[in-house]
Amino acid sequence: MTQFSLKETSTAASDFSFGPFRLLPAERQLLRDGRPVAVTPKALDLLCLLVQNRGHVLSKDEIMSRLWPGAFVEEGNLVQHISVLRKTLGQTADCPYIETVARFGYRFWGGPEVTAADAPALSTPPSAPSVAAAVTPVTHYARSGDVNIAYQVLGDGPIDLVFVMGWVSHLEYFWREPHFARFLQHLASFARLIVFDKRGTGLSDRVPVTALPTLEERMDDVRAVMEAVGSESAVIMGVSEGGPLSALFAATYPERTRALVMIGSYAKRQRGRGYPWGPTSEERDRFLEEIRTDWGGPIGIAARAPSLAQDPAFREWWATYLRMGASPGAAIALTRMNSEIDVRRVLPAINVPTLVLHRSGDQCLLVEEGRYLASMIPGARFVELPGADHLPFVGRQDEILNAVEEFLIEVGDPREGGRILATVLAFDGDPVPQPELERALRLFRGEHVGRYGVFDGPARAIRCARMLALRAVESGLQLRVALHTGECHRSGAEPLSGAAVEIVEQLLLATPPGQVIVSSTVRDLVAGSGLRFSRLSDIPVETSHGPWRLYQVADTGRHVNATG
Repeated sequence: MTQFSLKETSTAASDFSFGPFRLLPAERQLLRDGRPVAVTPKALDLLCLLVQNRGHVLSKDEIMSRLWPGAFVEEGNLVQHISVLRKTLGQTADCPYIETVARFGYRFWGGPEVTAADAPALSTPPSAPSVAAAVTPVTHYARSGDVNIAYQVLGDGPIDLVFVMGWVSHLEYFWREPHFARFLQHLASFARLIVFDKRGTGLSDRVPVTALPTLEERMDDVRAVMEAVGSESAVIMGVSEGGPLSALFAATYPERTRALVMIGSYAKRQRGRGYPWGPTSEERDRFLEEIRTDWGGPIGIAARAPSLAQDPAFREWWATYLRMGASPGAAIALTRMNSEIDVRRVLPAINVPTLVLHRSGDQCLLVEEGRYLASMIPGARFVELPGADHLPFVGRQDEILNAVEEFLIEVGDPREGGRILATVLAFDGDPVPQPELERALRLFRGEHVGRYGVFDGPARAIRCARMLALRAVESGLQLRVALHTGECHRSGAEPLSGAAVEIVEQLLLATPPGQVIVSSTVRDLVAGSGLRFSRLSDIPVETSHGPWRLYQVADTGRHVNATG
């Protein structure tokens, strides 16, 4: 092994230079070629400890007792931090900064000698965002049904992280704003970062404002992008309006979700009984009018980025970003659709490690909404951070980034088990010919499990049910169909079971002959689908899992194909 030298600079006894790096423990900074390098506080502590004891072997026990005094921490946490540091330093066989001493510990060897005169100076104030590379990642396209979804990939970390931006987005304009670019680059320093534009926004295919994507179609887009990049399982990170989509994806596809992270997000975007934090109908109407009259300017900047609301450069970027992200009509349609989304019933079915982050003074989405999310997701961790900015890359972004990285270091493989979120279709009455049933299920990507149809999307389930009901009428048959979205249990050859199955059976008893009815949960999840409903009764149906309002499917809405 080639040994490299490392020396303290003469400018500060506690500063060290090695290779292109300069470590400033007193300033809590690592520089590469004069630019700050994103590194978590714990990883920086580890680097400082190794460098200050350079040339000497430190045992794992000693390192762990120094980094986590008085706490029980598994050895895997240390191994993960070592891995992160090696990637950050660009360690190679020819330049092994951190050496593993088998079955004992680690030693820091250093790097090519750098004299004090050669040591790079700090070129950017510590508080200013610094972007190591201003190059925009290459944009690719994934096919989701008939729609092209724009995506980018950055980094080569050990885990995949899908970043779901809220409201509207534009991939290439992410990188025009230094704060945003730094935020994404930090994520890419410990993960393979996957970012995309939802259909109808940014660089993805634009769609008619009457056909903007439902949560279900957005889930299909996430899956299409993951398949395009060969990702079998990923951390799903949803920001603001991206949170409900991420929550639904995690509940529906736990086998593809390594962990869920929700930042400044919500369960419902309109104030109502049991949820007193969303905007009122009047407040929503005023915001829609602002979009109509002022789109093209920095709309909503005061609530979303108060710390930069008066910064001319940021105001110009935000206004351009919105214009490039969506048309005024699309922005209005998206805002209306988002106000109808309600994923409260979905949250208890999430069965993956979950982190919920929210700033205490968020002026766009109240911190109580983040607390609510965490309280409803089993085992979720809630971290409340100081600050008033809603956009996570504005303000003290390192607090968010560090919390995410440290959480993911602790996360192992996805939880085992057969718990999933699914829409269950139940029916009775005259028997449906088996070929008709199988054909309808295949068309709408449903699965025949015992007596039920099982779907990963509620809108497809409704359209399948409607097709079966119409075919029954044409054949002179009597058919009742009920649908509910909830938690199911599947294990090998065992029959489908769980709360969703029990509820849909009870709802079926209240379904009139010849009708397709859905629970309020199903209705809340298909906002923007074009499906229309009428309330079956003012009196909720009591089930063993609580009361449910039932809605009759009044119209199939806009045409969809087998993917829609």
